[in-house]
Amino acid sequence: METFPYHPDPVATGVIVSSGTACICCGRERGYVYRGPVYAAEELVGRLCPWCIADGSAADRFDAHFTAGTCLGDDVPLEVFAAVDRRTPGFVAWPQPRWFFPCGDGAAFLGRVGAAELAAYPAALEMLRREANGWGWPSDQVAYFLGSLDKDGEATAYLFRCKVCAAPLAYTDFA
Repeated sequence: METFPYHPDPVATGVIVSSGTACICCGRERGYVYRGPVYAAEELVGRLCPWCIADGSAADRFDAHFTAGTCLGDDVPLEVFAAVDRRTPGFVAWPQPRWFFPCGDGAAFLGRVGAAELAAYPAALEMLRREANGWGWPSDQVAYFLGSLDKDGEATAYLFRCKVCAAPLAYTDFA
């Protein structure tokens, strides 16, 4: 299986799945296909292998993007943005996924998390608390919301890790 520095375990996050489908890009049946979002003129979900995403051939052949909605930071080289956008499996989020670019590099997406999983990442939980405080809610409502986050639920959070300093980063799909 191909590895992705900005999405280290796409099988665990559910965007790469076992399949006997041949890849529409390379024509090979490799045992896995990508089931995450693809932003392209042609419908490609479930038709691309991870190898064609990783080497950029799927992006080149179909003008495909996998993390649309991503914002480029001022100190991020264009090559890093291109690697995340065109050679990294995305993830499904509501309303649209965001990607972090701290410390001049793209962060690694670790997956969806809820309150239980966030307990192991106090810095990420604090980041979410600051985000929710900006909505003007009273502190008890913020605490209730953060406690109700569920990795498989409607209100969830998305966890990343900075590839440079290893800081955990997160945002909620509520915003």
